[in-house]
Amino acid sequence: MVEWLAEYGIGETRLARIEDDRIVAAKLDWHEKLSAGARVPARLLRKSGAGRGVAETEDGEEILLQRVSPAASEGAAITVEITRAPVNERGRRKPAQGITTNEPVRAWRVADRLRDEGHAVREVRAFPRSEWDELMQEAFGGEIAFEGGSLLFSPTPAMTLVDIDGTLPPRELALAAIRPLADALHRFDLAGSIGIDFPTLQAKADRKAIDAALEEALGDYPHERTGMNGFGFVQIVARMSGPSILHRAQFRQTRAAICALLRRAERVREPGALLLTAHPALAPLLREEWQAELARRTGREIRWQSDPAVAIEGGFAQAVPL
Repeated sequence: MVEWLAEYGIGETRLARIEDDRIVAAKLDWHEKLSAGARVPARLLRKSGAGRGVAETEDGEEILLQRVSPAASEGAAITVEITRAPVNERGRRKPAQGITTNEPVRAWRVADRLRDEGHAVREVRAFPRSEWDELMQEAFGGEIAFEGGSLLFSPTPAMTLVDIDGTLPPRELALAAIRPLADALHRFDLAGSIGIDFPTLQAKADRKAIDAALEEALGDYPHERTGMNGFGFVQIVARMSGPSILHRAQFRQTRAAICALLRRAERVREPGALLLTAHPALAPLLREEWQAELARRTGREIRWQSDPAVAIEGGFAQAVPL
């Protein structure tokens, strides 16, 4: 049985699978109502062909229905089970997807889904020797360096594109990128349609070698995949249940940054009041209940300081005299 560790922060839950003191897989839960597996009350707005339709929640969020009960009529109160959470992209927000159900309403967290899949989930106060900040910095920047090259991640409405660049010869660069790529899919919790732009390899034998190496590296990643074409392009398709860590960091940057700052503040050990210093864009996101929870967890007075010179993801916390 695979064990996941759950670190319950303020405004988010971080989940990680750790091997040899390294995060090998991660997930991020922002405690949203429309998470995959949740069942929510809604109203059926309209039906369309092939058993599809659109529902609306009590909060006004639309849900695209992939399967509508034939007995449901437009305007009726229904219960919807979410199959894919909403996903923010550049310039738009993809609505949640779901199906109608007769099962009771329930909240459903990422930890619940992991347990439902047969994994063990253990709550911890903090990950041992955590490299979560490093993981988030990679997600904010969309870049992962490896010896001889780098992976550049670009989420688009059509797919997440991964460009492989470096100084090694094309075949060696492609082979060197495969292990970091496989690691990133797990660490970023990436799914959906993923396009990988490898260096162009003219020899068919070289392309077959890359396909074989991908097959081995992605053996524990449920997906379908094309073979490498003559231009070095490979497409991966994996079932998507919600936004990846990469999507959250890229398209909800301030939300990701404020939660990371609150978690850093919890780790300050020096005595005194807690001063949080961050970019002004983060100030409106500091909810009163989050600030109160931080004060409760730390037993400290909380102060805030805006500084436009600080990067959005670079906020920091320190102890200051009372």
